[in-house]
Parts: sequence; C-alpha cells; structure tokens
Amino acid sequence: MTAATGGSEETRLGGFRRSEIGIGGDEQTARLAWLLDVQGRQPGVTRLRDWAFDRLDLRAGETVLDVGSGTGAVVVRLAETVGPTGSVIGVEPNSAMRDLARTRAGDAPGIDFVDGGAEALPVVDGSVDAVICERVLQHLEDPAAAVAEMARVLRPGGRVALLDSDFGTSILHPADREVGERYERGMLALWPNPYSGRRLRSLLREAGLDVEPDVGSSALVVPEEMLPGLLATQGAALVEAGVVTADEVSALNREVEAASGHGDAFVSVTMFAAIGRRPE
Repeated sequence: MTAATGGSEETRLGGFRRSEIGIGGDEQTARLAWLLDVQGRQPGVTRLRDWAFDRLDLRAGETVLDVGSGTGAVVVRLAETVGPTGSVIGVEPNSAMRDLARTRAGDAPGIDFVDGGAEALPVVDGSVDAVICERVLQHLEDPAAAVAEMARVLRPGGRVALLDSDFGTSILHPADREVGERYERGMLALWPNPYSGRRLRSLLREAGLDVEPDVGSSALVVPEEMLPGLLATQGAALVEAGVVTADEVSALNREVEAASGHGDAFVSVTMFAAIGRRPE
C-alpha cells in the first residue's frame, strides 16, 4: 500500500507511472517528490536503511550504486559515507526525478545520476563495491533479472543490500472485515511482485551471491497525511477492476477518515532487507 523509491519505467507511485511523471510536468514531479520525502522520513524506513547501511559496511573510496535513486536522498547519504575519494551512481529512469536529484545533491563530490532500469544497468561488469536497491523489485515482472544485473556489476567481495515490501503483510484498519479482505486481495493482484520481501534471500542466491543469515525487517506505517490520497487512488483502481464497489470504497474512506481524526487509523506494510556478497 505504499510508494516505492525507484524502479522501472512502469513503476507506480501514488497512482502515477514514474515514466508519466516526467511527461506530466512540474506539478506531478512535485507530488512524486513529496510522496518520497514523506515516506523517507518515516521511522520504519529510516530503521531499515540504517540496518542496511550498517551491514554494507561501506568504506572511504568505494564505488556504490543506488538502483532506483528517486530524489537522490540515499545517494547523498552514500556519498557522505564513502567520502570525497569515493563515488556514487544513482540509476533512475525518470528524467524529471534525475534533474531534481541533481539539484538537491548540489555540488556534493563523487555523485552521478544516470538513466537506466534495474533489469539493464548501464554499468560495466565488476566495477562497483556495493549496490543498494530499495522498494524497486516489488514493481518488476522479472526481479531475478534485476538482481542478476546487480551481481554482474559487483567486484569480488562486493555487497548488495535489497530492501523491499511484502504486501502479503498489509494491514488496513478500520475496515469491514469482508470488504477489507477483498480490498487487500485486490491490491495484491495490482502489484507485479507483491510478495517481494519474502523472496529477497532466494533472489540473491539465484544470482550466485553468498547470503547473510540475518534478515532486516520494519513496518512502514502510512502517516495519516497520506491516507486520503492513497486510499482514493487505490480505491479507484479496485473499483475499475471490479474488486469492490464505489459505495464500499466511499464507506471505507469515511471509516478510515473518522478513525484518523482520533489517531486510530492504521495502514501498514512490512518491509524486509537482505544482504548478499559476491564470492572473492
């Protein structure tokens, strides 16, 4: 039920295709950036990012790749970690987001943003020390191809951190039980890879990487300021798909809105993270 930080040209964010944002003008770009910024401030996201950064154990002078770099927030943090002798490449298919990321990064050294998708990274074999990919695989029809690409660009001993949602863990409260169950089943059908979180370790193994045994996890609780727009967008898609009726969506929205006025609304999804290493 949440937005993603990056991904392919088909990635949806708050009801927009990322490829359409760049075409749709400044207003849609600003909306997308706002969604990413709000989510990036949530404790569940920051906790899991901290977990991944700790285990990547980045060092000064290393070269790091951020797949689906969005607004560039993670790229800037990576650059601060590897220092002026290191370099960070943000791969992002949306031209408007790349422009925004460049503006936000300013004159920070060692940063580059390039056009590309996760399934065909514009990076030569064995050229990076670490890769991070956050909430991108959930949007891909072939996540295994994307992880194989990440393994391809790693140097021996290089590390990959995958962070992704698992929409089989979604919670929508309050909601009529029967309507809520249909709503959540319908949402699963709208995601190309809804169970991404539980597959991260398997994808890393399939790509020939050694997988660390620990798995990071954190619940992303959707902030109340995002709920009206999120439910409106999702509800419209589910009505169009015939999963729920317009009246049922309206009733659900009223129920959640009333609960949020008392701080009782709760909409969440669990995110997971896994680390893989290319053998020396």
